[in-house]
Amino acid sequence: MVATSAAFCEVNPGVNITWEKRSLQAFADRPIEEMAGEYDLMVIDHPHVGEVAGSGMLLALDGIGHEDALGALSDQSVGPSHRSYEFDDRQWALAIDAATPVAAFRPDRINEAPRRWSEVLDLARDRQVGFALIPINALMTYFGLAKNKGYGVAEGAELMLAAQSEEILELMREIVDLMDEVCLKLDPIGIYEWLGRTDEAPAYSPFGYGYTNYSRDGYCRFPLVFADAPGFDDNGPRGTVIGGTGVAISARTQHPREATEYAFWIAGAECQKGLFFESGGQPGNASAWEDDACNDKTRNFFRNTRETLETSWLRPRYDGYMNFQALGGDIVHAFLRGNSTVGATVKKLQSAYELSLQ
Repeated sequence: MVATSAAFCEVNPGVNITWEKRSLQAFADRPIEEMAGEYDLMVIDHPHVGEVAGSGMLLALDGIGHEDALGALSDQSVGPSHRSYEFDDRQWALAIDAATPVAAFRPDRINEAPRRWSEVLDLARDRQVGFALIPINALMTYFGLAKNKGYGVAEGAELMLAAQSEEILELMREIVDLMDEVCLKLDPIGIYEWLGRTDEAPAYSPFGYGYTNYSRDGYCRFPLVFADAPGFDDNGPRGTVIGGTGVAISARTQHPREATEYAFWIAGAECQKGLFFESGGQPGNASAWEDDACNDKTRNFFRNTRETLETSWLRPRYDGYMNFQALGGDIVHAFLRGNSTVGATVKKLQSAYELSLQ
């Protein structure tokens, strides 16, 4: 974001864009209303759009003279990245980063990533598996495993059928028992730091929002190879929970033209496969994912994980979902720590879901 802003300002004299960082956790859960009054531009997580779509906090990016560009970005979307920022028939942000839980491995330790869950368990029995399971990632894994099996999630009054929910929780507890307990304290970056920089780390992570940095030469001691997430039987990698980032504009901005021009430029194909990628970004535009240079510099990160992105699941975004996400992650995490029975956990998840619907 810093690099693209500098380039944009250079060709737009008088414009200055300064970014302030927030933590990965704050990206996931800091309310947009806290930021919209303070910033012109924001990088946001798509589940927030449901709670702000009708609030007047964000500038809608459709109907303001960029329809051709919006159509191109929709066509160039990796998986549901672009439409994840659509809500109530309006476009509230532009996807600039595409990510969903994918696999990663140490090529000096294993030759390829397992494609089936049974193979992941075999590797875990050799203490060679570790993945992020802090509350938010625990919940995303719970969702992703369920969707891979084809189970309905948050499609009506029930979060999930009780028997199916119990099955998924038990599957998670089985593999947690085969991993280092530090996984319950790590986010994906923490896992990749562990795998990419230490000798004693596991060889493989089946799920983790991808970061191309760790596959680039010179970034970490042991560059990682990313691959499609595993599935059950022949289900393939379908069902992981789409994430990524989008650039949004505050409705209170005093500079809507400049902010809009910048947003559409960085989301576009040329910037995405050029300066955005070269500056360490992980593009959301398919032109970059298909680009030879981008793949050559990341050990084929984009080609290796594309199927997982294209078959990923768009989680709920209704007004109230973010409350469930905060509670649900803690509930699943408590179960994985051994602080709740499977039956009690299913009931707590359902209660939290019902509360969020209110």
